[in-house]
Order: sequence, then C-alpha cells, then structure tokens
Amino acid sequence: MEFMTNIVAAEEDEYTAIGESTCPLDEWSGIEAPGLDTVKVAILHCLLTGDPLQMALDLYEPVYVTESETVVLRIAEELLEKLAVLDEEALENVASELAATEDFESEQWEADDVLAQLTELADLAQLAESQGQALFVWMSLVQD
Repeated sequence: MEFMTNIVAAEEDEYTAIGESTCPLDEWSGIEAPGLDTVKVAILHCLLTGDPLQMALDLYEPVYVTESETVVLRIAEELLEKLAVLDEEALENVASELAATEDFESEQWEADDVLAQLTELADLAQLAESQGQALFVWMSLVQD
C-alpha cells in the first residue's frame, strides 16, 4: 500500500475541499512529501515541540476522510510556528535527528533527503503563516 502525500497551505475551513481534490497542488500552494505519514509528522512535532509522542499522535487524527480513503490532517499550530522560524542550522540539526529515528531509518531516508523535504516544509510554513493560513497534509492511496 503506497500513499501519495501533499502538504498544502489553505484557509482553516478548506479541509473538505482539500480532501475532495484529486490534486491539491493544482489548487493550493504546497509541496509533495513522498513517504511522509501520520507517524512521521508526529515525530517531527515531538522533535520541535518537546511533546510526548502519544500526545502528538492524538493531535494528528484526521480532520477529513473521503469514501476513497483520502485522509486530511491539520498540522498543529504549534508545529507550524516552530517550522516557520527554523534557520538553516536548525533545519540541518532537525533533519539529522529525524533521519536517525527508527521510522525514518527503517525506510532508509538519507539525511540530505530529509533536509530537502524539511526545508520545503519550513518555506511553506512561512508562507502559510504570512497569509494567516493553516497547513494540511493530504494523503491518498495510489491506485495501481
């Protein structure tokens, strides 16, 4: 089972439209985030906020699920704020910590790949914050 994952900046009330979209990057500012799932988002949340993993996992319950099992998560405001202020050195440190976690290691993520994706996510967080928007994670099952 493989998921396609996008993260988009959108208005708070647009999560239903995001969920129903077949390609949210055509409609909202966002990034592709291959391999990113709920657990990895929660791990990132923990690294940046210091919250325990179970608490972070509870924050990332889906806000919308379609009949075709497309899932939309809302990035917690606290994580959005932390992402938006990361400088280059902090991004490198967080990326190396993420790459060393069991979930990233088991899928053989390289630190450079984690850094590239994290940098894109931080840039998107800055955009969302500057426009008063939220970040949403759109995950859809890839049909073979």
